[in-house]
Amino acid sequence: MTAPDILYATGVLLLAYFVRGISGFGSGLLAVPLLALRFPLPEVVPFMLIMDFSASALVGGVTFKHVAWSEIRRLLPLSLIGVVVGTSLLVSLPPSILLTLLGIFVLAFALRSLLVHPGKFQPVSTAWAYPAALTGGAVGGLFGTGGPPYVIYLSHRIEDKSALRATLSGLFFLEGLIRIATFLIVGLLHGSAVWLNGLMAAPIVFAALYAGSHVHARLSNTQMTTLIGLLLLVSSASLLIKAWL
Repeated sequence: MTAPDILYATGVLLLAYFVRGISGFGSGLLAVPLLALRFPLPEVVPFMLIMDFSASALVGGVTFKHVAWSEIRRLLPLSLIGVVVGTSLLVSLPPSILLTLLGIFVLAFALRSLLVHPGKFQPVSTAWAYPAALTGGAVGGLFGTGGPPYVIYLSHRIEDKSALRATLSGLFFLEGLIRIATFLIVGLLHGSAVWLNGLMAAPIVFAALYAGSHVHARLSNTQMTTLIGLLLLVSSASLLIKAWL
């Protein structure tokens, strides 16, 4: 990596994990499309898997007592199937199609974040856990960022902001274990480069998480989702331009 590459990656990670420290999610959703503008997606996804897994272990460990384990047990079985499907697509699809699909996915969530603001809490049926888990697992295996389907479902199941943040981190930690095993099987985590890059990036990630966690209580859900939506809108547009130019 050149010096500009390192500076760019550092800036992206600081932004992504600062947002993760605030909200409990969003690091992969922000970092993957931004890093994919400069680096190959099949290299970005395994790297972000390692970083997100480490972040989930840290945040989930700090707030372990707030995790809604009943929701996680409901989501994990179909998440496993989804991860296998998504990983298969990651290693078989050409780069232009991968970037286009990622751009469309990120754009859809960006528009939802900007246009659909949380109102009065309205719980949904647990039956919605199954499509959310299958979709979240598939998107996680394909792009390393399966958060949106899980976030949408759990935000309609858990009203308390701190409990939601803790449950998302716990879920991402366990789903990360599944993805690590799957990526090892298909060879995406073989070689020392991805692990060395992860080790060097760890201080940046932990510093950004620490800073974001101190802002967590000061932002409302509406402010948080609007901020994420604006950032995603820019990154999705950039991805679609890169895919077809």
